[in-house]
Parts: sequence; C-alpha cells; structure tokens
Amino acid sequence: MLTVRDMLARKGNAVFSIAPDAKVEEALRFMVDRNVGSLIVIDKGNIVGILSERDFVRNAVTKTATCTSVPVREMMTSQVFYVMPDDTIDQCMSLMTNKRMRHLPVLDNNVPIGMISIGDVVNAIILEQKKTIDQLERYIRGG
Repeated sequence: MLTVRDMLARKGNAVFSIAPDAKVEEALRFMVDRNVGSLIVIDKGNIVGILSERDFVRNAVTKTATCTSVPVREMMTSQVFYVMPDDTIDQCMSLMTNKRMRHLPVLDNNVPIGMISIGDVVNAIILEQKKTIDQLERYIRGG
C-alpha cells in the first residue's frame, strides 16, 4: 500500500505557509503565484490553522466587500487535521472524506514536511490500480 511518504517523493514536499496577521489578499496572491489551494498558517513556529480557497469563498459571502483586507486568522480553519509520512493513502482518503476537506498538511515530529491534496490522493490511487492491472495482465499472459 502506498504511503504519504511515497506520494511526497513523487510530487515534492514544498510547504507553503503564511502568518495569521497577514492580509487575506496577500495569502490569495501567494496561492495563485504558487498554484496551490491552501496555506498552513504558522504563528511563532506553531501551526495555528490552514487557509484554503474554500475558506475564502465561504467567508467572502458573509464578510463585507473588503474581505481581502482582513487578517488570515479571520478566515482560516483553526482545527487542523494532518497526516504523517507512514500513513497510508486509504487513511488519507478516509480522513479527507469524513472531515470534508481537500488539503492535509504532512507532519513529521510536529514539523510540516509537505501538503497533500485530494487530487494527489486520487492520482496515487489511480497509479496503484494501474500497477495492479499491469501485473495481473502480465500474470494472465504468463510473463
């Protein structure tokens, strides 16, 4: 079974973060520039939240027209679920499905070492299934 470590080895382990006092506009520009859907919010070396595109969209409806000028802390999700390098893809999928989230920080000894998305998990499952199909086809052919 594939693990988070395997996924990070394939996709990379870039970790993008922002301070809770940064403006939402800065966070959104950062996400666009790096083509990512979420940022870990770190304050004094501690993870205090996560800000995703979804957080912005949901909060923008309830905030004023100047919602991009508010601090990240006002839009971030404070309860951060995470995975560790040896967790399996199935564990990630289950957590993402049950908690209805699309991004999971990867922590090793409480230090962020990567971020995975639901797309990363789906791609890993597809690759694993393709590998299994290829092996079964070789077995059937006797090779």
